[in-house]
Amino acid sequence: MKRKLIAAIGVAGMMVSVAACGSDSKSGGDTKTDGPKTVTVWVMDGSAPEPWIQAVNKEFEAKHKDVKVDVKIQKWDGIQEKVTTALSEDTPPDVIELGNTQTAGYAATGGLAELTEDKAKLGADGWNKGMLPSAELDGKLYAAPWWAANRVVVYDKKAFKDAGVTPPKTRDEWIAGLEKIKSTSKGKTQPLYLPGQSWYVLAGFIWDEGGDLAVKDGDNWKGTLADPKSIEGMNFYKKLQSYSTAPKDKDEATPQQSTDVVPKGGIASWIGLGWEAGGAIKAIEDAKGKADFGYFPIPGKTADKPGSVFFGGSNLAIAERSKNKDLAKEWLALAAGKDQMAKYAQATEGAALPNHDSAAFKAPAGTFAEAMGQAASVGKLTPITEGWANVETNPNPIKEYMTKVLKGQDPKAAAEAADKEITERINKK
Repeated sequence: MKRKLIAAIGVAGMMVSVAACGSDSKSGGDTKTDGPKTVTVWVMDGSAPEPWIQAVNKEFEAKHKDVKVDVKIQKWDGIQEKVTTALSEDTPPDVIELGNTQTAGYAATGGLAELTEDKAKLGADGWNKGMLPSAELDGKLYAAPWWAANRVVVYDKKAFKDAGVTPPKTRDEWIAGLEKIKSTSKGKTQPLYLPGQSWYVLAGFIWDEGGDLAVKDGDNWKGTLADPKSIEGMNFYKKLQSYSTAPKDKDEATPQQSTDVVPKGGIASWIGLGWEAGGAIKAIEDAKGKADFGYFPIPGKTADKPGSVFFGGSNLAIAERSKNKDLAKEWLALAAGKDQMAKYAQATEGAALPNHDSAAFKAPAGTFAEAMGQAASVGKLTPITEGWANVETNPNPIKEYMTKVLKGQDPKAAAEAADKEITERINKK
């Protein structure tokens, strides 16, 4: 998942960046044979605030006078191929940030060091239980969960006020509010901007119904979009999408909803991540406009808990061929530990959920971070298996299934076709 953390909390468009900490380099780990050792860390552009990463390294280096930490910033474009190459080399980076849906695939190739016996040292007992599965494969630990983020509903306060609508607590209230906005705006405002292929949003509705994208079937996996529960999730997505004029054959990034669509106006609400909310605010203000957004968790079927959400995020892993494994583990324990994660949450102002629940940022009322945190307890992940990356590869069969249903095809027939493709892809090694 390509992403940057942009805090859309109280300060509009605040970008979290570590650009000054290092540079994008083809070199991997330490190749020196004498002198001070170097622990090389790859983090993605936008994942870690510069003051935070510098503080982590300062604390680490204070304990290891003969060791330096070299942080190299990587771009998301082409990163999977770059990491694959790096892990196969004799001098890979020691610590690598990986997308949480990618970790299992790298672990399965033998490119990541197993950390199961280091759980206590790494503080695994305190990690968020929703994030942890993405760092494991077949019951073994291959990474430390680092941060996660989930989507919330972003709404235009004026549009909601004009229609007499307040943030809903249930799906039924949500639909009733959208209907009211549609009626009072007389077609001038989209009640909800929702592209046809926002499959991470769909996943939450499927989970709410008790379905899933794919499940274990003996030693293999199988797609389960045709399960009646999963179809119910798709039916609800279709109902929501009927309040939008967004393309039925595009996702939220085509065009980018936060910067290319929302700033043009005429949208009462949309579903997005923190960096998208921040991007929209910045784009509106750059055009000399004023953004006045409110935020609420995606509503659940009942008021007692919000709707399920996909936990996008990152893990920190150690290369199997690292020449500095012990030092890398110490750095990882420090960076992913409760104390530093509390500082990380503060530094990002709640744009990301830290791996320790007790380290979470206490978000001000009415902010994106508050709404995101309210849904953290119902965060879920896509199937944890090395083959899942094959499913997400374009053309994504889940996206194609969604478009077919939204254009009128029978949901069961479309789901069965998608399941066949998912099953074939997910079982490829």
